[in-house]
Amino acid sequence: MLGLVKKIFGDANEREVKRIQRTVDEINSMESKFTALTDDQLRAKTDEFKARLEKGEEIDNLLPEAFATVREASKRTLGMRHFDVQLLGGRVLHEGKIAEMKTGEGKTLVATLSVYLNALLGKGVHVVTVNGYLAQRDSEIMGQLYNFLGMTVGCNLHGLSHSEKQEAYACDITYGTNNEFGFDYLRDNMVLYKEQMVQRPLYYAIIDEVDSILVDEARTPLIISGQAAKSTELYHAADRFVSRLKVEEDFTIDVKLRNTILTESGVEKAERAFGIENLFDHANVTVNHHIQQALKANFIMKRDVDYVVQEDEVVIVDEFTGRLMSGRRYSDGLHQAIEAKEQLKVQNESMTLATITFQNYFRMYRKLAGMTGTAKTEEEEFRRIYGLDVIQVPTNRSMIRKDIPDVVYKSEAGKFKAVVEEIVIRHANKQPVLVGTISIENSEKLSEMLKRRGVTHKVLNAKFHAEEAEIISRAGQSGSVTIATNMAGRGTDILLGDSVGELGGLHIIGTERHESRRIDNQLRGRAGRQGDPGSSQFYLSLEDELMRRFGAENIMAMMDRLGLEEDQPIESRMISRAVESAQKRVEGSNFDTRKVVLQYDDVMNQQREVIYKQRRDILESADIRSEVMEMIKPVVERIVEAHCSEDIPEEWDLQAIVDYVHANLLDEGSLKKEDIWGKEKEEISELLLAKVVALYNEREEALGPETMREFEKVVVLRAVDSKWMDHIDAMDQLRQGIHLRAYGGTDPLREYQFEGFEMFKEMIETIQEEVAKYIMKARVESNLERQEVVKGQTTSTSGGGETQEKRPAKREERTGRNDPCPCGSGKKYKQCHGK
Repeated sequence: MLGLVKKIFGDANEREVKRIQRTVDEINSMESKFTALTDDQLRAKTDEFKARLEKGEEIDNLLPEAFATVREASKRTLGMRHFDVQLLGGRVLHEGKIAEMKTGEGKTLVATLSVYLNALLGKGVHVVTVNGYLAQRDSEIMGQLYNFLGMTVGCNLHGLSHSEKQEAYACDITYGTNNEFGFDYLRDNMVLYKEQMVQRPLYYAIIDEVDSILVDEARTPLIISGQAAKSTELYHAADRFVSRLKVEEDFTIDVKLRNTILTESGVEKAERAFGIENLFDHANVTVNHHIQQALKANFIMKRDVDYVVQEDEVVIVDEFTGRLMSGRRYSDGLHQAIEAKEQLKVQNESMTLATITFQNYFRMYRKLAGMTGTAKTEEEEFRRIYGLDVIQVPTNRSMIRKDIPDVVYKSEAGKFKAVVEEIVIRHANKQPVLVGTISIENSEKLSEMLKRRGVTHKVLNAKFHAEEAEIISRAGQSGSVTIATNMAGRGTDILLGDSVGELGGLHIIGTERHESRRIDNQLRGRAGRQGDPGSSQFYLSLEDELMRRFGAENIMAMMDRLGLEEDQPIESRMISRAVESAQKRVEGSNFDTRKVVLQYDDVMNQQREVIYKQRRDILESADIRSEVMEMIKPVVERIVEAHCSEDIPEEWDLQAIVDYVHANLLDEGSLKKEDIWGKEKEEISELLLAKVVALYNEREEALGPETMREFEKVVVLRAVDSKWMDHIDAMDQLRQGIHLRAYGGTDPLREYQFEGFEMFKEMIETIQEEVAKYIMKARVESNLERQEVVKGQTTSTSGGGETQEKRPAKREERTGRNDPCPCGSGKKYKQCHGK
C-alpha cells in the first residue's frame, strides 16, 4: 500500500529535493559570471547584498547570488568548489531544516552558504559543534572564506576572558560548543550590570551533529551551581545499609528501566536500620531518596562502563561517545552515592543557581537548522519538539559500501573470539579495520586479545581523547586496526590510503548493537565516504544488554535445541528483525523520556522567561522607580486584604496593619489606627500608598536621584536572584517527589504544573515584599555595590563536549541572630529583619 501511495504521489523527500534543485540550477547558471569577477569585485558583493537588504529586499531573493558568491570565494581561498548536493544542503539549512548528509559529504563546507547569507543581516550567526577542537578547526579553516568576503569570525571556547567572549559574540559569525553557548546564556542572566553580558539576542544557529546535541544530550539540563552545606554522612549510612541487602529478597532490579525497587522485607529493614516508623512518610523523603540512590549506585551503575575512577574521583563515561566527562557530575545525589560505594571522599551537593535544557535553549533562536549523517530515525522527535523537518540530501557519488548481515553468537566470549579471528584475517590482507565498541571495558578487553595474537592496533577511547582526531583520520591506512568506543572521533574524515580501495576499503566491525539504530548507522557511515569502497558487519551475542532486555531467552532456547556451540554463529532474518524491533521500542521509550523531561522543564521555562525578562529590563533601564512602585502596591493591597477580609468592618484588625506598616514600610509613629478607622479597604490602601510615596520622595531627596536609582537596582536584583535560586531548588524537590502522586490517581505532570504555578506566585510575592521592605527601611550606605547571591560557581551538564572548570564555591556568610541587622537600623538581626 505504501509503495502504491509513493508511486502515485511521489516520495515527500524526493519532491523537496526536486524543488530545491531548481535553485541549484539557477546558481549553476551564474557560475561563469562570478568566475569572471576580480577579487575586489567579488568582495564588493557583501556590501551590495547588505545595501539591498537595508532597502527592504527579502533575504530569499539574494540566495542564488549569495550562494554563487560563496562558491567562487571558496574556490579562491580554500581550493574547494561546492558540489551541487552541497548547494542543495545549504538551501535546506537556510530554510531552517535539518540536512541529513552522509559521512564525508562535506557538511562543514555546506554550512558556509547559509551562514554567509544569514550573517548579511548583521544579527549574528552561531555555528554549534560538539567539541572545542571542531569549533576551533572549522572557525580557522572556514574563517579564511568569510574573511575574504569581509565577514568577521569569532570562536567561543571555554577559558576565554570576558572581553574575549564579548568580542567573539560581536562577530558576524561565531563558532562554539553547545555547552558554551548555553552556559553563556545562563551567565548573562546572572550578571549585575548590562555591560557584563556577552550574547546578543539569539537569531540563527546551525547545529553540526544535530542529533548528538538535540537528542542524545537533551535529557539532563545545563546547570550552574554553588555548594550547599549539607552533611555527607547519610550517603555512607545508606551505602552501608544497601550493601547488606539481598537481591530478590530485599529489592528487585528492573533491567529494562535500569531501576531498583525495595520489597516489603527491604522496607522493614530500612525502617529498623534508620529508626523510623514509616519509610514513605513525608518526613522521611530524604532517607528514602538516599537509599534509592545507593541501590542504583551499587546495582545499576557499573564501574568502567558508566563511570571510571581516576585519581580518587568518579569520572562519568558518556554513553554515546565513550568519552570521559571530566568535571561533570551526576545530579540528584547519585554521584555522591557512587563516591560512597567506591569508598571515596563524598563531595558536597551543590545548589542550583541557574539551569536550562538544550531543548529549551535552542528553541529560543528565531531560526534553527542542523546537519548530521543520521537524523531520519528521529524525524518525529525533531518535528514535534523543535519544529524541524529532516531532508535527506543525496550523496555526490553513489554509495557502494557493502553492509553484511549481522551474525549472532550464543555467548559474549564466542562473539569476541569470532571478532578477533575476523580482524586477524583482514589485517593479514592489509585491509584497514575500524572496530566499534560500546564501553571502555570492551575496547580494552578486545585490545588485550589482539595483543595476544600479535596484531598491532590503536585504541581510541576516552582515555586518549587528546589524540582522537589524529588517530581516527589514519584509520583508513593500509593494515591499520583501530578500536573506538562508539563514535569517538566524530566530525573527522577517514581518508583511505593508497591501494586500500583495491583491498575492499575500510571494514567496519560493530561488537554490539546500540539501543539506537542511529548510533549503529553512524558507525557504519565511517566507511564508504564519497563513493569509496567499504563494508560493515555487526557481531552480536545473546548476552548483549540489548538482547537480554528484549527476548533473548527464546533464541537461547532455540540455539540449545540445535546444539550450537558458543562460537558457532547463527544468521537469521528473524533475529535481525527482532533486534531492530527492540531498538525501535527503546528509541520510543527514550523519546518519551525526553518528552517528559521537556514537559516538566516547560513549566520552569515559562517561569524562567518571566524572571529573566524582568532582570534584563532592570539592567537595561536607567530608572526603575515605577517598577519598584508596582512591586510595593500589591504588598500594601495584600496586607489590607488579609486584615480586612471580614464582612463587618468592626472586626477588621487595623492594629495589625499599623504594626506591619511600621515594621516594613514607614517610620515608627507615622501611622495611627485612627487614621484608617472608618475607611473602606480601597481608601486604606490609597492612604498607605500615598504615605509610602511621600517617604519614598523624602528618601530620594536625601540620597540624590543617582544614588536612589542604583539603590533600587541593588535591592531588586538581590531579591530576584536569591528568591529565584531558592525557587529552583524548591521546584527540583517538588519534581523529585511528584511521581508519588500517581499512586493517588492524579496526573503527576498536571500536579507539578499547578503546584509549580502556585509556588511561582508565592515567589513573586516574596520578591515584592523583600523589595518593599528594603527600599523603604534599609539604611543606604555611600558605597553601594551590587552583589552575587552565591560566590564561586560551578557549571555542569550531562551532555558531551567540554564542561567548565570547577572552582571552590562558597555561600555568602549568613548574619547571626544576635548580630547587628545589615539594614542599618541599629537593632539586633533577630529583632529586625530576622523576624
